[in-house]
Amino acid sequence: MSGLTAGGTLDAGLLDDVLVRARAVPPISDFPTVDALLDWFAALADDHPSLVRRRRVGTSRLGEPIEMFSIGDGPRPHLLFAGVHPNEPIGFRTLQHLAAELVADPELCAMTDATWHLVPCIDPDGTRLNEGWFGDPTDRTAYARGFYRPAPREQVEWTFPFAYKDAYFDGVIPETQALMRLIDELRPELMVSLHNAELGGVYYYLSEDLPDAVGPLHAVPAALGLPLDTGEPESPALRRLAPAVYLAGSSRDEYDYLESLGLDAAAMVGGEGSAAYARRHGTVTLIAELPYWSHPAADDTSDTTADYADVVRAKAEALVDVGSTLSLLLDAARPDLTLRSPFLRASESFVPMMTEAGNSELVRAGRLPSRPATGAEVFSNEEVVRMFRLRYGGMLVRALEAEAFAGLATARLHRVHARARAVYDEWLADAQAVTGLEVLPVERLVGVQYGATLTMSHVLAKRGGRRR
Repeated sequence: MSGLTAGGTLDAGLLDDVLVRARAVPPISDFPTVDALLDWFAALADDHPSLVRRRRVGTSRLGEPIEMFSIGDGPRPHLLFAGVHPNEPIGFRTLQHLAAELVADPELCAMTDATWHLVPCIDPDGTRLNEGWFGDPTDRTAYARGFYRPAPREQVEWTFPFAYKDAYFDGVIPETQALMRLIDELRPELMVSLHNAELGGVYYYLSEDLPDAVGPLHAVPAALGLPLDTGEPESPALRRLAPAVYLAGSSRDEYDYLESLGLDAAAMVGGEGSAAYARRHGTVTLIAELPYWSHPAADDTSDTTADYADVVRAKAEALVDVGSTLSLLLDAARPDLTLRSPFLRASESFVPMMTEAGNSELVRAGRLPSRPATGAEVFSNEEVVRMFRLRYGGMLVRALEAEAFAGLATARLHRVHARARAVYDEWLADAQAVTGLEVLPVERLVGVQYGATLTMSHVLAKRGGRRR
């Protein structure tokens, strides 16, 4: 049976099977810790030694083994990895569900004709610093207070080698080295880097323009009652392929965009991403971004009375203010800081980036034509300010708390810590005042990633081989 109709989309039977499987994910109320996740996969391999192959593929910076579990023996290699950003744990549950289904349902392996290579957690060190909120992911305040995201030069996703114009990056971290080896060894037909957003709707990245995939990818969240995110993209450098579907960004694209604004692009970009690295093997990469919380404005494409340039300008000015506020606190604390904690390293990277991001958006706002902003654009531009306040304000507070908890904080540092907590509490209150937020059931989020992955596997299977 052909999987594609004359119109280029998955036939009804195949798509219906994907949607049935996506809707069948059982209720999930939390996310697993690193130990629980790895113990679960180890038990799966022990219980099914003829189906699941276990292998160490790398070592984290703090010495933790990184393992891969392979299921199936089809000729089409699929590589999936979770924990790429350690504050994004939906992929942990997605890999658990996918692995369980592959073991329990031989027809699923046969349908895809693939070998599934699953890396449950590519950054165990960073993930452990988020585990405080994994037990109740519905609480946005607990999430913000327990948030950790590594400094860019310590992120697995963005530390692949990069050399372009005046930019050069070769600070590849061990976890990224492990992924590079796997990509070069497996030469995957499909690679799924499991990420997620925080608030809004569902959106996707594809490493190439695949019109056949758009309709089915849109159908997956629709079947699960989740909105698409039609607001502001994560970067103005991104190319939109369809509503809520973007071409996977690269550091080269970001460099060219920043350079076009007259900015020092070489100083503002770091390493390359996994999708760009894997292109050398003809690999198609999928990233399905989905939020913990949604809002009615996420897919509101109606015009508002606000001018789009003014909306972007207001966001830019607010980001500059965030950068200034956090910089003053960090500078005041710096003489008394003694611990080079992950929170401090992240703060030292992200705090100045807020000012840089705001300034670049001010330049862009000055070049935008006048037009009405949509409801989704207004909300997403305002929300990114709240998100960055909660993320980076929270990590700075955690950096200062580390000194206090270790008994190393001076009286002056205690006072800076108190000021930082007061500022952060105001930002938390501002975020809590947003009405209309809906907590999204984890099983529906897992269903989107699971369904989108199966969709892409089917689309690639029917397109007649790889494009080199």
